[in-house]
Amino acid sequence: MDFIQQMIGSSAIEYIAVTCGFLNVYLIIKRSLWNYLFGFIMVVLYAKIFFDYQLYSDSLLQVFFFITQCYGVFYWLKYKAPDGKVQVAYLNHRHFSQGLLATSALWLILAVVMQQYTDATHPFWDGAIAALSVTAQILLMRRHLQSWYLWIAVDVLAIGLFIVKGLLPTAALYGVFLILAILGLLQWQRASRD
Repeated sequence: MDFIQQMIGSSAIEYIAVTCGFLNVYLIIKRSLWNYLFGFIMVVLYAKIFFDYQLYSDSLLQVFFFITQCYGVFYWLKYKAPDGKVQVAYLNHRHFSQGLLATSALWLILAVVMQQYTDATHPFWDGAIAALSVTAQILLMRRHLQSWYLWIAVDVLAIGLFIVKGLLPTAALYGVFLILAILGLLQWQRASRD
């Protein structure tokens, strides 16, 4: 019953952000450029929501997402397939491993800074989500299939954190994101073989 009351009590801004987030990821899976319209709205709204809930790493992450989405629009336009969808690219194992190493370093730096200099409530958990999201977003805007592996990890971590913080509509959205990330991985794998 508490879960339902918290869902109902969530703000309208969170529900709008959730809706835009769902549409954004759905359209990414379809490799549609229209994903960016909903992505821009979502990141602006979540920057405020996460700041209000003292999830500063996630709030800063939304600024990063906004900037990378600007770049992503132009990059995806450059690599459109004849059917209008973006072409999928594959990252070799060496570069992917280097990206994961950089992600680990970013996570530790971000978590320690947030722990030492802010009143962040879960700096290491929040920092892990943020660091993985940075790498996943960079890979996604570059059209790399491996971005979906990282989005799956982000979604699993985020669901737990958002439940703990009482952001239940957002936790539910990340549950949907998890399912969509798995579907995205499968669809992008199929597209990369075509």
